[in-house]
Amino acid sequence: MALIVHKYGGTSVGSIEKIGKVADKICAQVKKGDQIVVAVSAMSGETNRLIALAEEMSDQPHPREMDVLVSTGEQVTIALLTMALHDRGCDARSYTGAQIGMITDSAHGKARIRDIQCDAAVHKDLEQGKVVVVAGFQGVDEHGNITTLGRGGSDTTAVAMAAALDADECQIYTDVDGVYTTDPRVEPKARKLDKITFEEMLEMASLGSKVLQIRSVEFAGKYNVPLRVLSSFEEGEGTLIALEDENVEQATISGIAFNRDEAQLTITGVPDKPGVASLILGPITEANIEIDMIVQNVGVDVTTDFTFTVHRNDFAKALELLEKTSKELGAKQVLGDDKIVKVSLVGVGMRSHAGIANTMFQTLAREGINIRMISTSEIKISVVVDEKYLELAVRSLHEAFELDVDGVIA
Repeated sequence: MALIVHKYGGTSVGSIEKIGKVADKICAQVKKGDQIVVAVSAMSGETNRLIALAEEMSDQPHPREMDVLVSTGEQVTIALLTMALHDRGCDARSYTGAQIGMITDSAHGKARIRDIQCDAAVHKDLEQGKVVVVAGFQGVDEHGNITTLGRGGSDTTAVAMAAALDADECQIYTDVDGVYTTDPRVEPKARKLDKITFEEMLEMASLGSKVLQIRSVEFAGKYNVPLRVLSSFEEGEGTLIALEDENVEQATISGIAFNRDEAQLTITGVPDKPGVASLILGPITEANIEIDMIVQNVGVDVTTDFTFTVHRNDFAKALELLEKTSKELGAKQVLGDDKIVKVSLVGVGMRSHAGIANTMFQTLAREGINIRMISTSEIKISVVVDEKYLELAVRSLHEAFELDVDGVIA
């Protein structure tokens, strides 16, 4: 007998018919003798509908009341799914985040989990063979206020439940059947991975892959919760995300991630002196704008050129701040470009294989793709290129590293 946590997103429970199919899937696993906990999202479109109602009511909805409002979407789903399970002969009980003892901080709209108390009733339900159905995306702070975990928070709820209950596996059911070497919409030859490490998945998620929420992968890695990404609509083994197996030789590259939401900013002719980087980036970070890649070049005239990237949505604000800083520092000029993308190779196999970067650079050069910026870590290499070259870059790199071939690349 295994204890398995399921998670179903909004598209998986987007209608009464789909909720019924989810109930069928759960009941089939219960009949095999497994104990099942299910975390669910609101039905697709429901959270957006609730947000729209709030914005219609108020120009600036109070954060606490927004959480009270949007958390109701998951409450609808848990009730409907539990009803469906009962109708199929599967005993089940639903719980809100508060009832499950999901304790968070007080950051409304983006709360972080501090503790999961897992009421004794939950353990009793599981021992009695009941399916425990939990509202994802929500919890309560120490004062009893309802909080929400932000977009994709149901993934984190599921992983947190799996960690608290010491589950054998956390299965994330979604509209894709696993993690692929890259986005199949860009490269049709993309291959589904049977297994990937927490490190690799975390990099893929942070670099633009939308399969899993970053915080859920961080949580799973921290508490060593085996994650499996599966399709809600098709049978299959999906992709297992777990610790690196040192006894198995890893492929050099596991996947290619990309991010279209990048913008590049450059300030030239800045006096090269201690503290200049802080003077340039300080106003940007104080405006709560996240900075990604950074490159600094020192010229022969004792000045420096400073280039960095931000999210495309923050481009206009960052450009405005940088132009102000430029005047204060007496810099030559400020340049900006929001038509760039970041393409990244990801793989723990990079640790033991030399020449990956050279192969990447040669491949892009053969296609006439100019590299604007480069960033590396132990398991990834990222480059910034013009947006128009995104698909060509991904496809050429996918072919160069033979990612459509199942097996270890020497």
